[in-house]
Amino acid sequence: MTSPKVRFTPEERLADMDAQGVDVQVVSIHTPLLGYHLEPGEGRRLAREVNDEIAEMTRQWPRRFAGLATLPAQDVGASIEELDRAVNVLGLKGAELDTSVNGANWDEPRFLPLFKAAEAMGAVLFFHPQPLHNLVLPRIDRYGLSNSLGVIAEDTIIAAVLIFGGILDACPGLKICIAHGGGVACFGMGRLDHAWRVRVEARQHILRPPSTYQRGLYYDTVVGSEAALRFLIDSVGIDRVVLGSDWPFVRWDPSPAGWVKGLATLTPEEKDMILWRNVEALLRL
Repeated sequence: MTSPKVRFTPEERLADMDAQGVDVQVVSIHTPLLGYHLEPGEGRRLAREVNDEIAEMTRQWPRRFAGLATLPAQDVGASIEELDRAVNVLGLKGAELDTSVNGANWDEPRFLPLFKAAEAMGAVLFFHPQPLHNLVLPRIDRYGLSNSLGVIAEDTIIAAVLIFGGILDACPGLKICIAHGGGVACFGMGRLDHAWRVRVEARQHILRPPSTYQRGLYYDTVVGSEAALRFLIDSVGIDRVVLGSDWPFVRWDPSPAGWVKGLATLTPEEKDMILWRNVEALLRL
């Protein structure tokens, strides 16, 4: 999966934004380049280089770009240091993270200090899976399912891991957004609640049903259909949903903002909240 836009200069990107009616983009790394597999020192150097470049875009065009850092997640200590540099020195708004780290899930105790640090900094953590490296691919590599279904399977798992792992209880002020509307996590909350009621291990870290944590997360609008977006809004509340684009890979008609504006089941107020009010508050733009 590719797009000629991946080679756009910032000036070409701005022209594309203007054509799509987008005032501000939140820029982050393309997930296959995260580099979690690298030796920690090399991973840290990669993260610094990427974050410096994104920060330069935000400095040169402060009214058009905001930025999310990438972190060397294979080294938690280095990740905390780089997040601090990215937020407090470079002025980025948080970080983008994969849904797992070299096969490890984010509920492992070694990752909790990173979540605590992000909470203390007011940094937003945006979870976005890799489209060509997820749990669907070992099962089937046909029909594009690793992208169409694989990513939302990963989104669903990270939502469940954050909830069942007690991350949201341990860090109640932590700001987390999950791509693609959180996958099917909200649709599956009934089953997750049932598991919490009947399975001891599901209650190991949380005292409340999983569904009560839904509003502790934010979700983007890249869900694929109006019905799915309406269900998401009705499940988590309009104030937890922000505009997503998957730029430059998803071909929107006419644009991410144009799609939301054309939805008949959303009120004008709901559209305004999705298009700019929610993300403005979340990222303190």
